[in-house]
Amino acid sequence: MRTIPVESVRRIKKATPSIENKVKIKISFGKDRVYVEGKELDEYLVSQIIQAIDFGFDVEDALLLMNDGFAMEFIDVKNHTRRKNLKDVRARLIGTNGKAKKTMENLTGAVIVVNDNSVGVIVDSTHLDTTIQAIECLIQGSKHGNVFSYLEKHNSSRRIGKDDDLGLKGKYAKMSIDSAEEIEEDVEEDEEE
Repeated sequence: MRTIPVESVRRIKKATPSIENKVKIKISFGKDRVYVEGKELDEYLVSQIIQAIDFGFDVEDALLLMNDGFAMEFIDVKNHTRRKNLKDVRARLIGTNGKAKKTMENLTGAVIVVNDNSVGVIVDSTHLDTTIQAIECLIQGSKHGNVFSYLEKHNSSRRIGKDDDLGLKGKYAKMSIDSAEEIEEDVEEDEEE
C-alpha cells in the first residue's frame, strides 16, 4: 500500500472513477492523504497520476502517464532565475492569452501546467529533454521566437499541420495572395529608395 500526501483530496475523489476504470486498484482517502492498494507497478503508476492531478493536470492528461514512454517532470522556477518578480516569469511562460504555452504544447506534444512557482510537464520521453530545455530558457529570459525555433528543429517528428494555428500569424493570417504581393512590392520600393 502506498500513501500519497495531497493538497486537494476533493480533486482526487472526482478523478477516482476514471482512474479505477483504467487500472485495477483500490483507492481510499484520509484527511490529506490518498491510499493506493494493488500491484506494485499499478500503485506506482496511480501515485504518479494522483500527483499530476493534485498539481493541476486534467484527468485525461494525467492518464497519459499510463502509456509507455510518457514521463512527468516538475521545474521549480526559482531554481532557474535570479529575478525577484516571479509573476513576470510565469507570464512569459504562459504568454498572452496562453499562446506561448499552447505553442510549446503543439510543437512538442507535451501538456504543460503552470502552478504557482512550479511548472509541470507530461510528455513522451523522446521530447522530454527539449521541452524541459525550452521551458528553462524561457524562464531565464530567452526570446520566445528563439525557443520556438529550437523546438521546431529538435522535434521534426512532431511537425505542425498546415491547418494548425499557433496564434503567431497575426493580422496577415487572412491576407490574399494579391495583397501579400503588394506588400512585397512596397517593401522592395522602400529598399530601393
